[in-house]
Amino acid sequence: MPATQLEVKNLSAGYGATRVLEGVSFSVSAGARLAVLGRNGMGKTTLLATLAGQTKRYEGSISLGTTDVTSMPSAARAHKGLGYVPQARCIFPTLTVEENLFVGLKGRPKNSLEEAYGMFPRLKERRSNLGSQLSGGEQQMLSTARTILGRPSVLLLDEPLEGLAPVICEELMAAFAELAKTGDMTILLVEQRIQSALDFADRVIILERGRLAWTGTPKALSDDHDAVERLLGVGGLH
Repeated sequence: MPATQLEVKNLSAGYGATRVLEGVSFSVSAGARLAVLGRNGMGKTTLLATLAGQTKRYEGSISLGTTDVTSMPSAARAHKGLGYVPQARCIFPTLTVEENLFVGLKGRPKNSLEEAYGMFPRLKERRSNLGSQLSGGEQQMLSTARTILGRPSVLLLDEPLEGLAPVICEELMAAFAELAKTGDMTILLVEQRIQSALDFADRVIILERGRLAWTGTPKALSDDHDAVERLLGVGGLH
């Protein structure tokens, strides 16, 4: 399905009685790339989990294009085009790489696996390996590829570079950039590697204690030294 606009209005959510997000509103145009930044514990992962239907929502609405998915369970949101790659690399450790990828096909023909192998040639080399035999970077590639095979119209990526070697990070970001160039997916990226996120995105939001504290372009953020230091805790960006 083609890329879809994501619209979030006055979203408040959390876990049980604990409110993490408060009154968050933003929209992402179809095919656009949004970086979600902020220091640890400020609500970034909770935001993506809420969009995917995995937290308790107190207020607000979430729309994919013209479809209000606010009250839909996670599986229904996925069916409507929402793809979610969580921070925990959710692969099946006792299945091979190829078997893991079959799960993501969602009824598409078997030869569609070549899309995943084209994006991540490393997975093709290891297609007979078990998930448990992969490195952390390869598991991240597998988790990402499996989600992308379902052709989501909105893709949520939660810290895909966490704990990975620089060369793997470069491979992943290059794959995300190629994916974004097609315009077929609207992509939200939560990432602690700030410069990588800014190089990728065309818009940025920053969360501070569960609230929207800054929004703008990557260049505007790079030029706003006060915001960078105050909201991200770093002295400057290159």
